[in-house]
Amino acid sequence: MNFLSHYYFDRNNSNPYEVLGMVLPDLIKNADKSWNIHLEKNAQLFTDNDESKSLIKGWERHLLVDRLFHSSSFFYHHQHEIKLKIREAIIESPVKPFFLGHISLELLLDGFLLSENLIDVNKFYDLINRVDENVLEQFLFLNGIEDTEKFFRFFTMFKNEKFLFSYTNPEKITYALKRICMRLWQNPFTEEQEQSLTKSLILYKSKLSGEFLPIFELIESQLN
Repeated sequence: MNFLSHYYFDRNNSNPYEVLGMVLPDLIKNADKSWNIHLEKNAQLFTDNDESKSLIKGWERHLLVDRLFHSSSFFYHHQHEIKLKIREAIIESPVKPFFLGHISLELLLDGFLLSENLIDVNKFYDLINRVDENVLEQFLFLNGIEDTEKFFRFFTMFKNEKFLFSYTNPEKITYALKRICMRLWQNPFTEEQEQSLTKSLILYKSKLSGEFLPIFELIESQLN
């Protein structure tokens, strides 16, 4: 799941460190896809720090939500259907339709949470802005990320640009997909492919609109 879908399960949580922990794995990967944190190796370093323990609690919740989502019949069905819908749009692109189907589904779900007013995104940004960056920097450093400056460049941009608000717009989703793919491929899509991809996503969005909420309700029941 993507940022806002993860936040859905913490939408009533007022602890900024738990909320940030819930999206921190994805923030770290966005800052540098080569970074890997293994919290279990360093858990003993954070036993006396409430903020760091809250970050860990959110992080572990993130991993659980992803496991539940990626093992669901909803995920298998819809990422496959999206793959079938978009593969004609990206013929000759280096991007694999399976990869794009997976990411497209997650971004579309974020868009539905916004358009249906199921989350308060301003509250999300407000909470993560309350996190003490010195605490976060220490957390990252102790978990093996030494180039914390690189992380905070991305994190500051993430908070200032607030691009998550744009996910109600299929064209913006295509743009986000392109940016994600550019981490792996220099020129993932032509302009024509981008236009075709947007049209395919618009069509699938209308199909998904009446079917998306039960997966959130299912995962929430499993968490509780």
